[in-house]
Amino acid sequence: MAAAASVSKSEKAFIQASLRAPDALRADGRTLKDFRTVFLETGIAPLANGSARVNLGKAPHEGGGGTEVIAAVKLEVEDVENGDGVDGGRVSCTVLCSPAAYPQLPANSLDDLQHDYTTILHQTLSHPTLHPSNLGILPRKKSWLLHLDVTIVSDAGNAYDVMFMAARTALWDTKVPRTRGVQYAARKGPAPVIPAGDASMDVDESGAPTSGFDTRRIPAAADFELPDYWDEGEVLKGRELWPICVTLNIDLPLSYLDATPAEEAATPLKLLLMFSFPAGSPPNLQGMRLLGPGEPQLSQLKQFVSEGESYAKELFKALEAKLRDEDARRNQKARDKFALR
Repeated sequence: MAAAASVSKSEKAFIQASLRAPDALRADGRTLKDFRTVFLETGIAPLANGSARVNLGKAPHEGGGGTEVIAAVKLEVEDVENGDGVDGGRVSCTVLCSPAAYPQLPANSLDDLQHDYTTILHQTLSHPTLHPSNLGILPRKKSWLLHLDVTIVSDAGNAYDVMFMAARTALWDTKVPRTRGVQYAARKGPAPVIPAGDASMDVDESGAPTSGFDTRRIPAAADFELPDYWDEGEVLKGRELWPICVTLNIDLPLSYLDATPAEEAATPLKLLLMFSFPAGSPPNLQGMRLLGPGEPQLSQLKQFVSEGESYAKELFKALEAKLRDEDARRNQKARDKFALR
């Protein structure tokens, strides 16, 4: 399902003719392969374990506009023994669409759009090949449930790409609290003897006092505790693997990137390509969806996938550099804050 803008037949024909021209023309002056400006910010939700805001196409002088998506991650403890969770943890994704982003859609259509977004995001990010290895707490007892909540605040086109960028940024920013297993152990040795007739007498046991709670490494821990660290935990293992999405808007035989709402209405066929780029390994195609009317030939589809991989790699490198800059800024800020305690 697509929430495309409404355009007349003449507008649609004009946009299609402009895109097919030898020197393709777009309303904002971009080429067919250019993205609009991306603005990114992490740590926007203090109570979340990780959060991000991504805006695509924001007007630099007006301070508004563009496609804006907010993503937040919250970790919740699940009891594996009672069947509430999965050993090793699990990932759950939900996408909400602000009614202000789609004022033309009735409530039922908005629910369907949210469901479509949620299905694509959840099926991609919850795949076993992307599962973080540090979502377990106590083997076969406790684990983390990672909730990823994404909200589309405004839609000025290319919502899928921005949604995956926001999700990847929030997951990159996520910190998993460090845990330490504890077990209640009864004191060893005979119980102290209290003389008859003097039950209120205080008894001083010989030997060093010991606690009933042992926080050392215990093979059969019964529960866990959260130590306090300045960085609030460790990052998700394998966070470099979280994929990004590149949407190819197809008007056979050509394709272009980052469509505006009018362009999406003029070329409703789109190909979603979700790529991850493991270090030192070939790229992985984590997912692919063909949305809209029309069906390209197999040879054309192979060409689109190959082109999409090169575009995704460029986008991945730019996003990775920005995320590492944000990571360094946030870590330094956290160190300074902890030092003042």
